[in-house]
Amino acid sequence: MSRATVWLGSLVASALLWAPVLSAQEGPAGDYFVYVAAESQDEVALVRFGPDGAEVAETIIVGIYPTEIDGPHGLTVDPASDRWYVSIAHGNPFGQVHVYSTEDNKRIGVVEVGLFPASMSLTPTNLMFVVNFNLHGDPEPSSVSVIETESLIELLKIPACETPHGSRLTRDGLKNYLVCVRDEQLVEIDALDLAVSRRMYLAPGRVRTLPNDVLDADAFLADEAAPRDAARCGPTWAAPSVDGRFVYVACNRNAEVLEIDRSAWTVTRRFQTGAGPYNLDVTPDGTRLVVTYKGAQATGVVDLASGEIRSVANTRRLPHGVAISPDSRYAFISVEGIGGEPGTVDVIDLDSATLAATVDMGKQSGGIGFWKYVPPLLGGAEAE
Repeated sequence: MSRATVWLGSLVASALLWAPVLSAQEGPAGDYFVYVAAESQDEVALVRFGPDGAEVAETIIVGIYPTEIDGPHGLTVDPASDRWYVSIAHGNPFGQVHVYSTEDNKRIGVVEVGLFPASMSLTPTNLMFVVNFNLHGDPEPSSVSVIETESLIELLKIPACETPHGSRLTRDGLKNYLVCVRDEQLVEIDALDLAVSRRMYLAPGRVRTLPNDVLDADAFLADEAAPRDAARCGPTWAAPSVDGRFVYVACNRNAEVLEIDRSAWTVTRRFQTGAGPYNLDVTPDGTRLVVTYKGAQATGVVDLASGEIRSVANTRRLPHGVAISPDSRYAFISVEGIGGEPGTVDVIDLDSATLAATVDMGKQSGGIGFWKYVPPLLGGAEAE
């Protein structure tokens, strides 16, 4: 059976933690599992969260050079839940995506991509979109690598913009949305044509549609571009709504989240957030938006119907990634920490907007992906 065939049936949980349940709400009945990358320790942790709290169930060593920190950055789990992928940011000269089996957490393949690969998005039809963030290179337009995941071949690089970053696909897998941190762009890629289909300039007061071939928005707009020292969005992540009507964009510099109507291609709402909104995702039931505030040591839970935002304090500084359970009950937040602190995974109960559990792992936890949920009858079984 192909991974595309079992796509919907395999949206289940993962875990990496042990800690007392802190929420006053009733705890989980079964076990949730997530994979989390430790960027400054070349590790990936498998975290379990269940009735007894959370724990690191397994630590997997990743990377290219054993004597160097290679920087595992982005992480995603295959729609069929039989593989997980981690982007290795610091390559020689390029970065790589490493593929692991969820059966035994052994590496089964490697593919070379561009400079400093960051987030990854997977379609049900075995395509992966990898943004080449080019963090340490010259500030010039970079690309999105398209990988065929069965053969692990890079099919092409799609020219994108300067510093492309957080991306996610629509639920039908037909459109990939990414943002350009330095270049103030939201970019839409058609997953069938494998080409840019739309662009939007996001600077406050200067929002507009751009031609599809504009790789450097500031250069194209010239005097009409937002000055570098003026108000700018500084977008870091994009996430489509479940029903496909909207795309949500985290404006890291402007402390707000934009709601963009995909049909009209206009901004319809602006949510004021805590400092430094970074990563975000929509719950599978479509009712809430979860946003990490990298500058505020907190995570926001947005009620998309009312616009009300509840804030949950994180246990350490620099909350990073978001993974949400298929039942829309829990959000798993990777928290980087600072200095010599360990990385951390915080589990947030979305119904009560409270911290349900927390656990430490390798330093600078970042990329995070939900693996599976094991129901109560199998709750005592090992992760398989």
